[in-house]
Amino acid sequence: MNSKLEALFDEPEKRYLNADELSALSQYVSSVPERLSIYRQLRDQEVEILQPVVNTIQQQMPEVAESTLERSIQNIMLILRYAAMAMLIDDVDFMDKRLYGWLPEMVKAFGTHTLNQKLFELLNQKLAQTLSPQHLNLLKPNLDRAQTLMMSPRETVNSVSAPLAGIL
Repeated sequence: MNSKLEALFDEPEKRYLNADELSALSQYVSSVPERLSIYRQLRDQEVEILQPVVNTIQQQMPEVAESTLERSIQNIMLILRYAAMAMLIDDVDFMDKRLYGWLPEMVKAFGTHTLNQKLFELLNQKLAQTLSPQHLNLLKPNLDRAQTLMMSPRETVNSVSAPLAGIL
């Protein structure tokens, strides 16, 4: 659950929720059936969504090594699952919590920036064909966050500790 909603439940012994807090909670609760429906659709159609993406990327980028392609496809599948969960619980920060520790490093280590960009492009196209615009709008902030994380380099332990090399 997103941190704003989670905070509503932190101190019930001190006070009741005010009107704005109740409104935020009510808005989330009323959106849960739609969010569950989208989540179920993504879960049930994962293969139908991702297989055309895989087929297209194999045709468009035949030079990519199979192991590299498999790793990137697995990553995009995990990203879709995390995005679905983040949408369900209405918490875009969930993407940071789940992906930041490993995803940027994977892209950097394996040099898959171009491949991942293309996978995201194809995934977004397929999702636009699969989901209604309203449903896609609920999922998109999470996918966008994952794409930003994936494509932004992150400082590694080596680059942070490099200035200390002369001291030690």
